Amino acid sequence: MTTNEILGRSSSLYTRVALIFAHELGVPVELVPIHDMTGFEPAVYGGNPALKLPTLRRGGSQVFGAENICRALADRSDRNLRIVWPEQLREDVSRNAQEMVAHAMAAQVQLVIGIVIGQLPPENIYFVKGRRGFEGALRWLDTNLADALRALPTPRDLSLFEVMLFCLIEHLVFRDTLPITPYPKLAAFAAELSARPWAQATAYKFDAPSA
Repeated sequence: MTTNEILGRSSSLYTRVALIFAHELGVPVELVPIHDMTGFEPAVYGGNPALKLPTLRRGGSQVFGAENICRALADRSDRNLRIVWPEQLREDVSRNAQEMVAHAMAAQVQLVIGIVIGQLPPENIYFVKGRRGFEGALRWLDTNLADALRALPTPRDLSLFEVMLFCLIEHLVFRDTLPITPYPKLAAFAAELSARPWAQATAYKFDAPSA
């Protein structure tokens, strides 16, 4: 059987989304840590020319990006899970919620890469606007969470939106990017899901340095 390798980081919210789907879909994967995010060669990122993670590598092919990987894993799974994908969202509130969580995830990476890793000044307009938009997206999600969850199709076993939102909220705490206290509904949502087996099996951590 072809080995499924996910090139990413145990500390990455995008990688965690893919690992959660692998866990729930029962598809065995091996995490291959990317230790240095400052590299400029696609080979560092499993061949991804956009220099991003995660990448799914199986045999001689690659699948780039968390959502693509989740879909590819679902195609290979023997489990007939009822998964809600973004194109199945039919109400404005659920579509907007998907957009806001995707924006917030990208904004957090922007702040971590630019300020924490790149050591650039946080008062730069690029990061000031990024943080304001990040906070705005979180406020909207906190206010509209109940309606967004009600609008998701049922019955369902898994939804990309809920997994992405869970990974984002836990990553706020793990990376200490923004305080979670202004968003009590999001905090309660993440706390409720944190006890699930897939959450326990994919908890954030920093990968051990390469030898």
